[in-house]
Amino acid sequence: MSAAELPPLVVGFDLDMTLLDTRPVIGAVYHLLAAETGTHIDVDTVVGRLGPPLADELANWFPADQVPAMVDRYREIYHEHIGAQQILPGVVDSLAAVRAQHGSAVVITAKHPDGARRHLDAAGFEVAELVGSAWADGKSAALVERSATVYVGDHTADMAAGRAAGVYSVGVTTGGCTAEELTAAGADVVLPDLTGFPAVLDDVLRERRLAALRARLAELGSLVVAFSGGADSAFLLAEAVRVLGTENVVAATAISPSLPAAELAAAREFAAGLGVRHLTPGTHEMRREGYRANAGDRCYFCKAELLDTVGPLAAELGIEHVATGTNADDAVAGFRPGIRAAFERGAVTPLRDAGLTKSQIRYASRELGLSTWDKPAAACLSSRIAYGIQISPAKLRRVERAETTLRAALVGAGIPVQNLRVRDLGEDGARVEVDADLVAAVRDRSDLLAELTDFDTVTVDPRGFRSGAMNELLPNPEVFR
Repeated sequence: MSAAELPPLVVGFDLDMTLLDTRPVIGAVYHLLAAETGTHIDVDTVVGRLGPPLADELANWFPADQVPAMVDRYREIYHEHIGAQQILPGVVDSLAAVRAQHGSAVVITAKHPDGARRHLDAAGFEVAELVGSAWADGKSAALVERSATVYVGDHTADMAAGRAAGVYSVGVTTGGCTAEELTAAGADVVLPDLTGFPAVLDDVLRERRLAALRARLAELGSLVVAFSGGADSAFLLAEAVRVLGTENVVAATAISPSLPAAELAAAREFAAGLGVRHLTPGTHEMRREGYRANAGDRCYFCKAELLDTVGPLAAELGIEHVATGTNADDAVAGFRPGIRAAFERGAVTPLRDAGLTKSQIRYASRELGLSTWDKPAAACLSSRIAYGIQISPAKLRRVERAETTLRAALVGAGIPVQNLRVRDLGEDGARVEVDADLVAAVRDRSDLLAELTDFDTVTVDPRGFRSGAMNELLPNPEVFR
C-alpha cells in the first residue's frame, strides 16, 4: 500500500443511547429483577448511566456472589421487552450515509452479543459486523483491529476508547453525558443527536481524501490527464496543477465524432485558464468493430482507443502516467466496461484511489472556484444510441443536433433544464430525458418536441434523467463488466 492509499472506510457505533433508546427495555427488566428478588434498585439511576458492563451495574445492587445469577436472569427475560426500544433521531440516515461513502458500519457495544443482535434485528438495522461485550480497552482494541476511521458514542468511555484507538470520535448527548464531559474525554465533535452526523462524516472524509489525493499526485510526479471537460477530470486536472505545477501536467482531450463541439470548446477554455498544456489528439473509435457494433461493452472499445492514443503521447513527452477521472462512485457503479479497458492499459485513477465521491468532488471544486463544480453529467454522444443499433457519425450528429435544438427551445420557453438527453431508440424514434421535476412541463409542450424533426416519434421518459439509462435495456449487463 502506498502512502497515499486509504484503508476501507469503517465507522464504529455504540448501541445503547447512540443508535437506540433502550432505556424502556432495560428499565422494565430491572423492575422485574427488583420485584422477583425483593431488592431495592433505583431504576431511574440505572437507566441514567447506561454504558458500563451489565455485571458492573448489577454489582451496585446485589452481593458479589449473586451477580452471576442475576446476569443470567437478566438476559433470560431481556428479549421479552425489546419491542419497547426506540430508534434515536438521525440514526437511519447516518447508517445510510456510511453506505453512501462506500463504507462499513460496525456496532461495538458493551452489551452481550445475543442481546445486541436482537436489538439490531428488531430495529431492522443492517450492519457489517457486531462486536459485543466490549468496554473501554475492548472497544479501543476492536477499533484498531478493524482500522476504523470514526467511532460514535454517547459515553465518556466511548470517547476515551476512540482517542486511544486514534480514530475520529463523535459524541452525542442522547445519553447521560454532557457535551463538556464528552469533549474532555476526547470527542473531536459533539452533536445533540445523529441528525448532523452525515454532514460531519462527509467533512471528515473529504478532508482526509483530499489529502490522500494530493499525496498520490505527489508520488506520481508527472502525468497526462485524460480530460473530458467534465467535473471529475476537470477537478483532477486542477489538483494536479496545484500539486505538480503546469510543467509536469498535460491535459489531453480526444477529438472524435462522439465529442460534442461545445464540450471541446469548454475543455479548451478550462485548460487555458489553468495555464496547462492542452493536447487534442484525434481518436478513431469508428475503426473498432466492437465500438461500431454498440453492444453492452461499447465503452470498453472507446476507452481502449483513448488510452491507446494518449499513452504513446505521454511516452513521447517523457511522462510515465496517464490518469483518468474515475471516482469512487464509478468504482462501485456495477457497469463500467471502460474502467476495465483503462486498467488493462495501466491508467492511474487518483480520485478513485483517494476514495473521493462525486459529491465530494463537486464540493471541493466549488471551494476551488472551478466553473465545472455544478456541470451536468455529459457522457459521450454514443451513449445516446440504444445498444444494438450500429454507431455511425451521422447518427451521432443527429443526436447532437437534436439536443442542441431542444435545449435552446426549452430555455427560450422558460424551462430551466440542466440535464438533457435525446436517446435514439432506432426506427427514427427518440426518447427525451430531462430533470425529473421538469418532466411534466416538457411533456406538455408538444410544440417544442415537434422541433426534433430528425425523428418521426418523440416521447418523454416519465422517470426523468438518470445516468446509464440505456444500461437498463440490457438483458444481462454482468457479461460486459
